[in-house]
Amino acid sequence: MTDSTTKHETTGLENTTFNILIALGKEAQFLYSTIDTYRSDAERANRSDLVNMWNTIKQDRQRHMQMLREALEKEAKEEKLRK
Repeated sequence: MTDSTTKHETTGLENTTFNILIALGKEAQFLYSTIDTYRSDAERANRSDLVNMWNTIKQDRQRHMQMLREALEKEAKEEKLRK
């Protein structure tokens, strides 16, 4: 386990801050491109069960995005986004 003050080698950000940024990017990619494709495929297949599942996952991911944004805002307020 690394100390939270350990810096990411290429960005100079604290590892914990870097982790938030990476997770935010991955969640956004899935939420704003991939999941809509999966949902559309389920709609075209007349699979309301899968449409409902993807809608639930989308809501969960939106909640995760909100948590990550709040954590990033906290990092910014604590000036942890500086090198």
